[in-house]
Amino acid sequence: MTRRSRWVALLGSAAMLIATDAVTDLAVLRAERADLPPAPFRTELPPPGEPVVALGSPLGFLNSVTAGIVSGVGREIPGSASQGNALVDLIQTDAAISPGNSGGALADHGGRVIGINDAYLPPQTGAVSIGFAIPAATALDIADDLLDDGRVTQPYLGVAVARLTPQIAQSLNAGTDRGVLVRDVDPDGPSAAADLRPGDIVTQQVAGERTDTLEAFLGALRSVEPGERVPVTYLRDGDAGSTTVTSTAATR
Repeated sequence: MTRRSRWVALLGSAAMLIATDAVTDLAVLRAERADLPPAPFRTELPPPGEPVVALGSPLGFLNSVTAGIVSGVGREIPGSASQGNALVDLIQTDAAISPGNSGGALADHGGRVIGINDAYLPPQTGAVSIGFAIPAATALDIADDLLDDGRVTQPYLGVAVARLTPQIAQSLNAGTDRGVLVRDVDPDGPSAAADLRPGDIVTQQVAGERTDTLEAFLGALRSVEPGERVPVTYLRDGDAGSTTVTSTAATR
């Protein structure tokens, strides 16, 4: 990813766009003004029920603030996890988020940024006040990578996974519908070298974290560093197995 030198408007001031990451919908901007106080970031996830405020410019109403609570954590935007590089482990809030809020802060009552507003479910889906924010820890990790060299580095296991539905579990005689289906394996990737195969069901844990669902699997990968040895447990034809996958680095 190349650095860009376009100037954009930011909170009534000009800012230079340094780098972007299309997958996480995040960008690093450098404000032209030098007298702006830095916002403190809170990297631990907030508990459900904690009061929060969402800042942004919904529908062109500049610098608007809405209030609500944290409705949940570890969420995904429905349907996004099956698309591969999904946004997972999102913060769900009932603070009103509308078009134009994206990129604004989700803050606690101490003024600390706990997330970056990213999306909402529109009323036509039947949802009422369901919005999502990227956790501050994720945003900081992405920003650090972008500031280093304009690219985001992630661990690569060389495996494509899918949701394990009850129907798929039954067809595979898995005996469980808790886990993640290995849909495809890069023949030259680290998972193939560790003998993971299409049709395997990753169960129980990856890198010490439970992976009962697709969201949990994708979330567990966030703690993996390139070059790290990742223990994986799986089911194959109803039999339990384990292996270790040595992750490599993937950049975008």
